[in-house]
Amino acid sequence: MTFSFEVVLHNLPYLIGAARWTLLISITGIVLAIVLGTVICAARIGTSKPLRLLSGFYISAFRGVPLLVQLLLFYYLLPRIGLDLPATPAAILAVGMCSAAYVAEIQRSALQSIPSGQTEAAEALGISPFALWRRILIPQALRLGLPSLINELILLVKVSSLASVVGIGELTRVAQNITGQTYRPLEIYITAALIYFVINFTLSQIGRYAERRLKFD
Repeated sequence: MTFSFEVVLHNLPYLIGAARWTLLISITGIVLAIVLGTVICAARIGTSKPLRLLSGFYISAFRGVPLLVQLLLFYYLLPRIGLDLPATPAAILAVGMCSAAYVAEIQRSALQSIPSGQTEAAEALGISPFALWRRILIPQALRLGLPSLINELILLVKVSSLASVVGIGELTRVAQNITGQTYRPLEIYITAALIYFVINFTLSQIGRYAERRLKFD
């Protein structure tokens, strides 16, 4: 059986359309992860022992359970507790909360590389803790942790394929459906792989450009 470019061209619009759901889950998930991860990081390095323990447990729990299991738990458990979310928001919530555990550690590592003299100087000048975090620590942590955050986003693009288990028509799910209809797995999966590559290559180039600009600034 020869490789059929006709099959590729016919199904390419469907695969590209499905890739939009992949990007939606990944980008929305990383935004949620950065916001939640920063809060968890602040609790992790704060002075409150209960918050340190709670944040440590969160990080260990979400890093210790496979994302596939988390997706299934969020999809089936949330309706049992009164949160009947559609599949896509449930998947975004699961991806974002799982990624937040990793982002928190990325942020913690970045914060630890910031000279402590900056915090001491801010305290001496009477800057409030909230302003210290908002104006000094968080911007620097995001800047220092940018390469790792881009890597995390690329990872989310790849693991977003797991969202197919809860019925979301993202790239992998649509590729599977088309394969079942056409019986041409080679053409469809190679095309899907190339789309994933283009997405992740583009994200990596954007990350490198942003990193160079931040260093320049």
